[in-house]
Amino acid sequence: MKFVFLNFMLSKDEVKRIAKLARLELTEKEIEKMQKDMSAILDYFDLLKKAPKVKVEAASTKASASRRDEVVSSHNIRDELITAAPCKKDDYIKVKTIL
Repeated sequence: MKFVFLNFMLSKDEVKRIAKLARLELTEKEIEKMQKDMSAILDYFDLLKKAPKVKVEAASTKASASRRDEVVSSHNIRDELITAAPCKKDDYIKVKTIL
């Protein structure tokens, strides 16, 4: 599916500036193609701006109700991990230095 609106055309200088910011080296033919493609993209965004806004609820009532009933486990595995570690000092696990 190809959208070509071309209500607004980027200048060659604008395309060259964008290419420079993106660190791209474009030929004259590529600049012309990018000029058309980028203009079509901007036209499409302009079309999307004009689309009617649809209100969407953040979460369904049923889903949020079931989440309220969930119980969060307060099980702390920190002590189990430190105990199981082969090398430890105080409340920390010792590891090799990584540089």
